[in-house]
Parts: sequence; C-alpha cells; structure tokens
Amino acid sequence: MDVWVYMVRCADGRFYIGSHRGHSPQTRVNEHNAGLNRKAFTYSRRPVDLVWYERFVHITDAIAVERQLKGWSRAKKEALIAGDWDQVQALSKNYTEYGKPKD
Repeated sequence: MDVWVYMVRCADGRFYIGSHRGHSPQTRVNEHNAGLNRKAFTYSRRPVDLVWYERFVHITDAIAVERQLKGWSRAKKEALIAGDWDQVQALSKNYTEYGKPKD
C-alpha cells in the first residue's frame, strides 16, 4: 500500500502536514473537509486544499519527512509548494554559520 506525506492549506492560511496510507492523498483531504474529527487541527479551518504531496514506499521514510517538514519555516514550505528548490536550499542554510538573513 502507498504511503503519502501531504500538505494542505487551511482556510485561515495555515498549513497542515500529515501522512496517509492509501491510494491517494486526496482521500485523506476529503476526510479533513468532511470534518469527521471535531478535535482535529483542520476541523475549524475548513475547507482545506491539497497543495503538496509525495509518495513513499516505506512508512519510516514518510514519517521522517513528515517530521522534517513540520519543523520548516512558512517560507520554506511555500518554496517547496512552488517547486523552487534553489529557495528551499537557500532557506536551509545554517544561520549559526552564515548569520541571519538580511532584511
């Protein structure tokens, strides 16, 4: 069975990152939009739109990527969604070594 890591943009502009086992990440997005769990992060932020996803063979790889993405800045997530790998890399610089970015 396929394993997916996905990112949705909520109605309030926030991102939610999750993982799903199944044939399509859209199935899980539909569940978010149906509001099946009142305690879920996305419940009060519906509708949500699928903005990025990636398929994995091994669940351990998917979990590692999900955790990594959750630690990313908003700017880095936006660059990933846009497929701007140069910007993702630029935002990945170690600021303790290079200093903080200039405004």
